Amino acid sequence: MLFNKFSCRSIPLYTIMHTDLSADAKNILGLQLPTDPRWVNLAGISLEDILTDHAYCEQKAAVSCISLIQKYPAREKLVNELSPIVTEEWGHFRLVLQELRKRKLTLGKQRKDEYVNKLFAFQLKGGHEDDRFLDQLLTMALIEARSCERFKRLSEGLNDAYMQNFYRRFMESEAGHYTLFIELAETYIDKAKVRKRWAEWLTYEADVMNNLEVRGDRIH
Repeated sequence: MLFNKFSCRSIPLYTIMHTDLSADAKNILGLQLPTDPRWVNLAGISLEDILTDHAYCEQKAAVSCISLIQKYPAREKLVNELSPIVTEEWGHFRLVLQELRKRKLTLGKQRKDEYVNKLFAFQLKGGHEDDRFLDQLLTMALIEARSCERFKRLSEGLNDAYMQNFYRRFMESEAGHYTLFIELAETYIDKAKVRKRWAEWLTYEADVMNNLEVRGDRIH
């Protein structure tokens, strides 16, 4: 698994950018199912919707990190590592908002995120607090990993050199975020337990992706 081999700051960017996408999804991000190739074509047609959805995804990522900091203030490494991520994610939101305005588009309404809601449904609701904490971190790791894979698709498949570069920047960031959440899980939870639960999450996420409608108006 990636979280055994690399820290969140040591994934070779060349590897992420130049490997075959299906191999990338499995070996670099751990994902078991690559995005349907039709998605990027649909996204290119619905760029306004994609930008709007992307903006809200960045906003929710920042809020999720704030929520974890508020819930676990005594976990010093978590607080120290996630504090700059809040700033970064909110900066990403502003970048996407700026792109919308540049195109004379407005931020549309936030949609129901079916993908994320299905991940939330897999989280443990009872039992030990550490188990619930682990699932929160692994949920965020999966969202970041899938976002990275989607941004890679956009950076390679859009028929617009400017937008390809725009999404390449986000791809680079999301790869680091994914590994950070795994690293934090291993800081506070037994590594064998993290690996076992992560494998369960990967299997579940692949099933979610396999059953979601392929739509070009959303990041996930």
